[in-house]
Amino acid sequence: MESNDIAIIERNVGQDAELKALWDLHRDYEERLEKLSRKPYLTPSEEVDVRELKKKKLAGKTKLQAILDKYK
Repeated sequence: MESNDIAIIERNVGQDAELKALWDLHRDYEERLEKLSRKPYLTPSEEVDVRELKKKKLAGKTKLQAILDKYK
């Protein structure tokens, strides 16, 4: 995310429950992906998890962007 977008999120997260929920999910997916990326080897199950997390993160980012557009 761009720093401008993050600033908008931080300003409005306290008053927009949907924005907060999406932002929390986005950060959770990011942390989980980062943790998996540090592993030297992924099991087939973990590889599936990575693909699913990336899909969920992208879908959430699309929703976040729609919300951010109304604050811009």
